[in-house]
Amino acid sequence: GGVIMKNMVILTGAGMSAESGISTFRDAGGLWDKYPVEQVATPEGYQRDPALVINFYNERRKQLLEVKPNRGHELLAELEKSFNVNVDNLHERAGSSHIIHLHGELTKVCSSRDPYNPHYIKELKPEEYEVKIGDRAGDGTQLRPFIVWFGEAVPQIETAIQYVEKADIFVIIGTSLNVYPAAGLLHYVPKGAEVYLIDPK
Repeated sequence: GGVIMKNMVILTGAGMSAESGISTFRDAGGLWDKYPVEQVATPEGYQRDPALVINFYNERRKQLLEVKPNRGHELLAELEKSFNVNVDNLHERAGSSHIIHLHGELTKVCSSRDPYNPHYIKELKPEEYEVKIGDRAGDGTQLRPFIVWFGEAVPQIETAIQYVEKADIFVIIGTSLNVYPAAGLLHYVPKGAEVYLIDPK
């Protein structure tokens, strides 16, 4: 008989990239200790001080040039039937292709007025990772990070739910499960599916 392919869905958070040298958000010494989340990861913070926010993400981007995917990313790429959630580009660099970025993508920028308009979303080349005040999207507004901030909608969540509802195996790696709606994906796992949580704590 033929082999039945099982659907494995993997939800990854910042902890997935910790071993690559990228700070997590909530752990002691994490990014939120150094930069209050309200300043750098909310629409209000961006309105109050766009330069601070743009520079924060410039720094995050530059860090990507100094780090490599870790063994965990490589193993997930080998599993490949998986689907992942993250913002850095380490899964892609390890070879994964079925990825849904629930919280945006660090290497992309977009319009400040209309962040999800595909006409104004742009992938930055490494030599363009330093975004400046005055760099404009196609609609004339300041280029902003293509990141879903606290208080903003998560357009990809519906797509993610459709995958999770078909999961035979659901794996959660390196996320505090504090942030909704991503944490709510757990509620869509079918009864009888296997669920694994991988967390050093």
